[in-house]
Amino acid sequence: MSMNNKQRWMGGVVLLGGGVLLAALLMKGTQELQHKQAATLTQTTTTQQKNTQKAGDMQALQPLTVDVETEKRLLDEQKRAREQAVAEQEARTQQYLQQQQQAEADAARKAAEEYAEINKRRTGQDSSDNIPPETKPDGKTKTTDQQADSDAKKKHADDEAAKHKAAVDAKKKADAEAKRQADLEAKKQAELDAKKQAEEDARHEAAAKKKAELEAQKKADAEEKRKADVEAKHKAAAEAKHKAALEAKKQADTEAKKQADADTKKSVSKKQADADKARDLLEGKKKWMVQVALAANQANADATVSKLRAKGYKVVTSPTSKGIRIMVGPAKDRETADTSRRKIQSDASLGMKTAWVIDWVPLDQR
Repeated sequence: MSMNNKQRWMGGVVLLGGGVLLAALLMKGTQELQHKQAATLTQTTTTQQKNTQKAGDMQALQPLTVDVETEKRLLDEQKRAREQAVAEQEARTQQYLQQQQQAEADAARKAAEEYAEINKRRTGQDSSDNIPPETKPDGKTKTTDQQADSDAKKKHADDEAAKHKAAVDAKKKADAEAKRQADLEAKKQAELDAKKQAEEDARHEAAAKKKAELEAQKKADAEEKRKADVEAKHKAAAEAKHKAALEAKKQADTEAKKQADADTKKSVSKKQADADKARDLLEGKKKWMVQVALAANQANADATVSKLRAKGYKVVTSPTSKGIRIMVGPAKDRETADTSRRKIQSDASLGMKTAWVIDWVPLDQR
């Protein structure tokens, strides 16, 4: 009897140890799953922060070269990486659950075997207890011992059943806690993924909006530049036209002035010639003149004539075979002409030291 009790106690200890081991395995698996999920979440967050920092650096270096297709491809790759990490976590969770179910099944099977062995032994003991008291030696003592042994066996069986039930309850509680923890982690991961997806969508939308704004601004700048170029061309053409008109007007004014000067000069010369002719007719054909120079050409003659007229002298020119004769006069007599000659020679500004008096008759009157 003591051997059976010892075996029963050992079976109960083994069953209890199996339950504790199973609970420890479940807790360890849950902790490992949580640690791995936390590590994966940290790694994903770090990677996304690095990607965000890189994206921010790229936007700072190149605010106007946002490639929407490349960003979309990167977002798809990140999404696939997260889905793969979640799938791996689910696979590991399923593996832990399978191991837990296997351990539970082994513990239940072992407990059932122990319980069957105990029932078998109790059935055998009850058969021996049914022997009439008169056929057994010292029946009263044996009956009392058997009753005590039966009570102990029953108590031990109840204890074993209670331990098994406690182990099953602990396992169920651990399973429920693991499931709740897994559900919380999954919900947290889903919320985190949704938040990240929303942030990525918002960033993508902001990048697209910024690119559209840049394109619109670039187009507006190009249009403004085109209008400015057209206006500049029109203004340059108008200025050129105005300048040409001014030049034409200036040239016309110059030509008109030259013509007016020529006409005035011609009119003055004609009036002077008419006056000289009239005086000659009054005074007679013979004219006393002071010849001051003989110019080689018309330009020199005009220069000399200008200097003399500037001094107030009346000047007459007459072409000859040797040049253009320049004379001052006519005078009414020789004495007057000689007085004019001396005055001309004494004027250093004229520089005419070789002047002399002649009696000159025009060719048309000879």
